[in-house]
Amino acid sequence: MSLNGKTAIITGSNSGIGLGIAHELAKAGAAVVINSFTDRDEDHAIAKEIADTHGVSARYIKADMSKPEECRALIDQAGACDILVNNAGIQHVAPIDQFPPEKWDAIIAINLSSAFHTTAAALPKMREAGWGRVVNIASAHGLTASPYKSAYIAAKHGIIGMTKTVALETAEEPITANAICPGYVLTPLVEAQIPDTMKEYDMDRETVIREVMLKRQPSKEFATVEQMGGTCVFLCSDAAAQITGTTISVDGGWTAL
Repeated sequence: MSLNGKTAIITGSNSGIGLGIAHELAKAGAAVVINSFTDRDEDHAIAKEIADTHGVSARYIKADMSKPEECRALIDQAGACDILVNNAGIQHVAPIDQFPPEKWDAIIAINLSSAFHTTAAALPKMREAGWGRVVNIASAHGLTASPYKSAYIAAKHGIIGMTKTVALETAEEPITANAICPGYVLTPLVEAQIPDTMKEYDMDRETVIREVMLKRQPSKEFATVEQMGGTCVFLCSDAAAQITGTTISVDGGWTAL
C-alpha cells in the first residue's frame, strides 16, 4: 500500500491519534504535514523525527482549527494535498442544561466546522492532481450516544453526514471520503488518566481498564494509534478506491451492541 509521491495533511497531529496516523502514512511513503495550534520547538522536532524515521518530507504548520481562515490557510501553506485527515478535536462533559455555550461553540468549531473548511480548500487541489482521499476521524459517538457529551456527539454525527455528502459530490472522480470511528484508543492522554481512575474506584489497573474505562468496548482492549493509522493507510490505498461515503468502526465491537 505505497503512498509514495502523495502529500498528507493531518489536523491535530502533534500527539495521540493524529500523530499515530502521521507516522503510518509516512511509513507508507507519503510526505506529511502535521498540525496543531501551538508553534513550539517541540512541534517542529516531532516533524523532524517523522522525517528522520521514515525518510520522507515532514513539516509542522501552526493553524488554529477554531478559526475558519486558519483552517483554509493550512491547506494553502501546505502546497499539495492529496490526502486530508481531519482529526482535530476537543471534548467537554456536562449536562445540556449546564453545558457552557462557549464550550459548545468551541467543540462544534474544532470538531466539525474545521473539517468543512479544510475539505473545501483541499478538494480543488485533489481535483487538479486527479486523485484524492478525505479521511475524517469521527468516533463511536458518531454512531451512538452517551449522556453529558452533547456537543461532541452532535459534532461527530455531523462529521459522518458531511463525509457522505463529500463522497456523493466526488463519486464520479478519483476522490473518496470516508470516516473512521474509533472507540477508546490508548493515547498518552488516556494513559495519564488511568492512575487517577484507579484511585477514584479503588481498583487495580487491569480491573479499572476492563470494568470502567472499557465498559462499553466488548473486546475489553484499547485500540492503538498504530491501528488507527493502518486503517487510514488502507482507506488511502488503491484497494479502497471503491470505498467511499462510509464509516469503518475500530471500536472493539462497541457499536455492535
